[in-house]
Amino acid sequence: MGPMAITRDFTLDAKYRREEGLIFLSGIQALVRLPLDQHRADRRRGLNTATLISGYRGSPLGGFDLTLERNSDLLREHHVVFISGLNEDLGATAIYGSQLANLFPRPKYDGVLGVWYGKGPGVDRTGDIFKHANYAGVARYGGVLALGGDDPLSKSSTIPSHSEVAFYDALFPVLFPGNTQEILDLGRLGFELSRYTGLWVGFKIVTNVADEVGTAEVAPDRVVIADPGFEYDGRPWQQRQNPLLMPPWGLDTEREIQYGRLEAAKAFARVNRLNRIALDPPNAWLGIAAPGKTYYDLREALRELGLDDAALRHHGIRLLQIGMLFPMEPTIVREFARGLEELLVVEEKRAFCELFIRDILYNEAERPRVLGKSDLDGRPLVPADAELDADRIAQIVATRLERRIPHEAITARVALLQALRERPAPLTLARQPYFCSGCPHNRSTVLPEGSIASAGIGCHGRWGSPTWAGKVCSGSGWRPSPRPRTSSRTSATAPFSTRARSRSARRSPPARTSPTRSSTTRRWR
Repeated sequence: MGPMAITRDFTLDAKYRREEGLIFLSGIQALVRLPLDQHRADRRRGLNTATLISGYRGSPLGGFDLTLERNSDLLREHHVVFISGLNEDLGATAIYGSQLANLFPRPKYDGVLGVWYGKGPGVDRTGDIFKHANYAGVARYGGVLALGGDDPLSKSSTIPSHSEVAFYDALFPVLFPGNTQEILDLGRLGFELSRYTGLWVGFKIVTNVADEVGTAEVAPDRVVIADPGFEYDGRPWQQRQNPLLMPPWGLDTEREIQYGRLEAAKAFARVNRLNRIALDPPNAWLGIAAPGKTYYDLREALRELGLDDAALRHHGIRLLQIGMLFPMEPTIVREFARGLEELLVVEEKRAFCELFIRDILYNEAERPRVLGKSDLDGRPLVPADAELDADRIAQIVATRLERRIPHEAITARVALLQALRERPAPLTLARQPYFCSGCPHNRSTVLPEGSIASAGIGCHGRWGSPTWAGKVCSGSGWRPSPRPRTSSRTSATAPFSTRARSRSARRSPPARTSPTRSSTTRRWR
């Protein structure tokens, strides 16, 4: 693969247009390129497809909509339509409508792909339409990726998030790319997984992956899809759409999801190696499994401990890279666990992959000890809070290695990390809070004497309603108290301000800001 050469005809959109070679792009830019790559792949197969993207902005996907809007000509060339949703629910409903376009007479395209996007709280609030749309299924040449932006350190969110649990509750297969290369590769596989199973597919994007900038290899034949050959009720599997979401059809669909679509997802993951054993020494005693970005943090941690691939093989340490968190494919887990004494699952937040791995191995006659959030004595091991980084993972892994591997690099690195953690870090610089020049909140936070104010999500405050849409409503709970004479609420986005709404209406036509199923399906007919 050659580098992205700088020539006289070079353009900044080479990151999107170049079809073979090495490109340089960010995680957000990789998400913009993803539907273009899928369209190119469909075109090579003789399919005329389009894509609808809709959702609601929010970090770490805050720049996704802006990047789409800046590349409108490029999107138009590949039949990609972007509609910024009024909220996450309506964006998801629009994507649901795109999957129904093929059911109308004389459809314009062979299929319409859907991309929904939203940050962690948006994933939570969209659960109802997620479940209904997932039951209804996707078009044969459609398919849906739901991008869930997770902020594990709560850098720009009210609370930390990890969306795989909500996706699991909606019965979405969940993919977790660990870098820009995997956004492109797993994203392509995600679209094909959705088409094959008939399910929406959750696509977990964490802050560090969305914000990272790096190189990725692209080629028409880089992602080759293998047919799983799955059978359901004694017949070759063929996913079916069923938008009749009421009894008795809904009960039939429930059975098909549990025993057909999710089992088809496992079969797809097995033959297309969504989860893979990355390092497999024959005499392994310890296995370490990690998903998405955490896997690359694990590899960095092992290098910090002086353990490259040769050392890992020598010391009998096996590694499992998990790309599909749910449903967990059992064959690779049993193969990975064979002959191990211990199996350590390293993942952020609450136990997720760990639970599925333990469940798969529970009835095995010979199985390793499965560790994760707790060690063998029930003490905390892998933290369930904040974000895991290479230094923290190195300390965790060292506790399992030091008992069997006499390695000076391990002991020295752990001692250094512990010393750094215990070193006091006094504040040497005081920074006073202030408003940016021209910020309207400079005046909106000046209150009449005796008044009480609260704030919504924004640069000026964090105290207030725990939900974006509930900023105004929380006051109804404390307003009956006789003590506050006046209440005022400010918001960086002023979502319910008449003035703000009128400005928004002048900037954008209603059809763009408030998509509906009927308007969406008409676009594809």
